[in-house]
Amino acid sequence: MPDSVSYGVALVNSFPNFGTPLPGTALSETALSETELTGSTAWRILLTLVVVLVLLATTGWTAVHSQGEPGARAAALTAWRAGSIAGRELPAANAGPQEISRFFGSLTQAQRDRLAKRHPLIVGNLNGAPVRLRYRANRFALTEAIGIERERKDDDRLTEAGQQDAGRRMNRYKSLLGDGRQILAFDPSGRGRVAEVFGDLVRAERVSVVVPGVDTEVLNFERTTKKYSAPVGMARSLHRQERATDPTVRTATIAWADYTAPRGVGMDAATGDLARDGAQRLNSLLGALPGDSSVALMCHSYGSVVCGMAGSDTPERVTDIAVTGSPGMGADRAADLGTDAQVWAMRAKGDWIADVPHMQLGGLGHGADPVSAGFGAERLTTHGASGHTGYFEPHTRSLANLAAIGTGAYGSAERQ
Repeated sequence: MPDSVSYGVALVNSFPNFGTPLPGTALSETALSETELTGSTAWRILLTLVVVLVLLATTGWTAVHSQGEPGARAAALTAWRAGSIAGRELPAANAGPQEISRFFGSLTQAQRDRLAKRHPLIVGNLNGAPVRLRYRANRFALTEAIGIERERKDDDRLTEAGQQDAGRRMNRYKSLLGDGRQILAFDPSGRGRVAEVFGDLVRAERVSVVVPGVDTEVLNFERTTKKYSAPVGMARSLHRQERATDPTVRTATIAWADYTAPRGVGMDAATGDLARDGAQRLNSLLGALPGDSSVALMCHSYGSVVCGMAGSDTPERVTDIAVTGSPGMGADRAADLGTDAQVWAMRAKGDWIADVPHMQLGGLGHGADPVSAGFGAERLTTHGASGHTGYFEPHTRSLANLAAIGTGAYGSAERQ
């Protein structure tokens, strides 16, 4: 558990009345007298403020973190707005996927390739553009980004830390440019956003989208150590397990880190502001996926807040939402999410998220605990997994259950 959270939870738990639930929420399981309810509410308000103050004091954050400058993306947008192809204006970069699809469908292959090479940061991130064209565009964008970071790492005007950061970014981009990698989205601006596909997204019958949580950015999109705690390792592990679960089902898995996640366990992680933006971006992707595949969202930690907020606007093709290590989904019950998708929840032994108060008060917190009986999710076992980041580890029941959901083999999912 992060030290700031551990200290805050320990402080809260030192108050004997903290466990009394708020009235009028799904956390209320017993009838309380009016006096008890008033006292309970006052205690929880006070102690919520205590936790927030502890977070602020121990992390040094007195405001929401800055999430970086728009940088390269802003310059690319300016060039796109001024661009044209064969005398035709280009569609708005924020146009709907249907409009984008019609536009690219009206172009020749040579014209599409020309736009991908001329405007890679736009074409590579356009929901509605042909998937394989996006892969090619992002290879152009990564090549350009490598050149920029190579210059920056040797730039004497930068601090030593700045040069080291440039070197790390250059190496990460080189890795993303590796043979066979299918980068569906890439934006080096700020802390960076990226998404990668495993499998054939165009031909897939079922698609799983892995939505990660806090501290997700381009530099830790994949890891050498603790690789199953990073989006690439999570998605690759899930894709392999899905193929083992049912080789007859054509599956694809997306490691989706194409939103700005909170940095650390602080105020950004305690509120839903970044999750709301992430939910809009997630639904934009889902609405533009090719074909008629069904979709399962695999949401970890703060990613489950993103998925919860996306719920009411998710396309009908989303059949399942599975959350692991969840701080809440922004609702007191699964029925309040506004989606017909089946909601699944699991928590591993030793996951520190269990000690975080599951509540919402004054814009802080993310609602009821999805693994509580009253929430209404199907609860699954996690044998073999431990801690907050062990759900996608090979040979665990948690991974097997996620793969069962992803392939539609619901009968093999092990319920609690």
